[in-house]
Amino acid sequence: MLEYKTLCDRELTTLLKQGDKNAYTEIYNRYKQVLQNHLYKKLGNFEEVKDVLQDLFIKLWVNKADMPETDNLAGYLFCAARNRVFNHLSHKKVESKYINSLQTFITNDNYITDLWIREKEFAKIIRKEIDALPLKMREVFLLSRDGYLSHDEIAGNLNISPQTVSKQISNALRILRVKLGILFYFL
Repeated sequence: MLEYKTLCDRELTTLLKQGDKNAYTEIYNRYKQVLQNHLYKKLGNFEEVKDVLQDLFIKLWVNKADMPETDNLAGYLFCAARNRVFNHLSHKKVESKYINSLQTFITNDNYITDLWIREKEFAKIIRKEIDALPLKMREVFLLSRDGYLSHDEIAGNLNISPQTVSKQISNALRILRVKLGILFYFL
């Protein structure tokens, strides 16, 4: 049996690119704590750290085929974490501006039209992110949400198990939560 703890970074990235879940788990276990500490120094908020870290590791798995084989996996992960911090802080600025503008509209009684426009914009953004889901996951998700089918009905239509349907929907929601951030709560 392969002992993942003894593997070097290059060996782990090679296995990860091949879809090895145990290599992914070892990378997570090996680097989670040090990345978490680093992110906390940058963000100062543990909830934000958890969100950024979750996004980083989800993207690592989703984009595993594109990951370069490297002897410096820590450097790669720290660079990815830094970029996510920049994105997160930029998103917080936009979020803050949005909340401020929303408060202005509410106090001026102009918010009904604004809400209608934003609802349309949110719908487009959400549809774009749903369209970006992997094909089977998107198909299952849309049958559930747009087709109003039960898990058993979807499973029967697609010749898959209800557990697979449940897992696909759960994964889709997790990906959408990460990608849509605050928009997800407006759903």
